[in-house]
Amino acid sequence: MRRIPWGILLALLAGTGLGLVYSWGVSPTRVVDSEPVALRADFKDHYRSAIAAAYASTGNLPRAQARLSLLGDANPIEALNAQAQRMLASGQSFDEADQVAALASALGQNGDVVSSPPPTTENTNNTVSAPTSTLPPPPPEAPVQLTETPDAVETQPVISASTPRPTRTPIPTLSSPFALTGQETVCDTNLPDGLLQVLVLNSNRRQMPGIEIVITWDGGGENFFTGLKPELGNGYADYVMTPNTIYAVQLRLGSDIASRLTTPTCQTPDGATFFGGIKLTFQQP
Repeated sequence: MRRIPWGILLALLAGTGLGLVYSWGVSPTRVVDSEPVALRADFKDHYRSAIAAAYASTGNLPRAQARLSLLGDANPIEALNAQAQRMLASGQSFDEADQVAALASALGQNGDVVSSPPPTTENTNNTVSAPTSTLPPPPPEAPVQLTETPDAVETQPVISASTPRPTRTPIPTLSSPFALTGQETVCDTNLPDGLLQVLVLNSNRRQMPGIEIVITWDGGGENFFTGLKPELGNGYADYVMTPNTIYAVQLRLGSDIASRLTTPTCQTPDGATFFGGIKLTFQQP
């Protein structure tokens, strides 16, 4: 009968225990300099929020593109829109969700999918610094230096123009009201009965995502947001109205009120009737 080699087993257990103590307690593994693409999904959301906040502050779209490319998203615009929707659905700050949606809108209007790496930022930095690069040649010629002084003054508008760039982006201006610029009846049998369509544009007629819309009726009301159906447009939102109910619609940020809205009655070419819809367009002045 063989004896159990207790000495060898105890030695193996002791060695395993010492190895675990050393690897977990004395010198644990530390992950450093990892790429953003390796982050967990919720950490990626925090990373996108930080990028959107930086863009809202600086208006530097190429830098935001370069940072987003590090996440390795197949479609960064869809990823930003989806995150904005999750933030609104989970009750997070509307301003933060609005920044994420505004960055997605800016990328879509720019026509970029953020597939290009950081060299794009180098090109844009060169264009911004172009006025300063033209200054070194003139110093050898004193007469030319005198004529260049007006150009140095002209460079100031370039700098000041780059400073307020965030105001040119489609970031919603909270203090700017919207005007009701369009209201039309839509008779389309392919659409749901009583479909209320809302389109929100900025002053440059760019669609604006993340805008809260308030619809009220006698004894009730609901809120819904633009940008939740990006396949129909970042500034698009819809709501199905109940027949024989009168509604009023306005934007939470401040707008004209579209009042006394009700489902219209439409007629097909063969004489049959059905409930149509309404399309409203709000735009910043």
